[in-house]
Amino acid sequence: MKLKNVLIVVKDNEKAFRFYHDLFGFELIIDNDGNMILSDGLVLQEEKYWTEFLKKDIIPENNSSELYFEEADIEGFVKKLEDYYPEVKYVNRLMTHSWGQRVIRFYDPDGNLIEVGTPL
Repeated sequence: MKLKNVLIVVKDNEKAFRFYHDLFGFELIIDNDGNMILSDGLVLQEEKYWTEFLKKDIIPENNSSELYFEEADIEGFVKKLEDYYPEVKYVNRLMTHSWGQRVIRFYDPDGNLIEVGTPL
């Protein structure tokens, strides 16, 4: 058995796709009416379908999971983030952990937590 995809819930697939394409370079593989499969195994599921299936409310910024990316040019990434999405909500701006790794944490437009750090 292997992990195939990671699914995140979003309000608007097109808006979410632009965000992940602009910042991380994800490409669209399949668009299944409310369910977009992107390159590298990320799936965007529109909230209206997810809540219909679960019969429960979605809780943005619940901090129970995180998408983690590594980027050697962290300053370049931070500049791109600030240029493309100046309204982004930060958990922490660029900081350095005691072990030397530089990281930034923020929410995507739908409240999904993202961390970008320098390679370990």
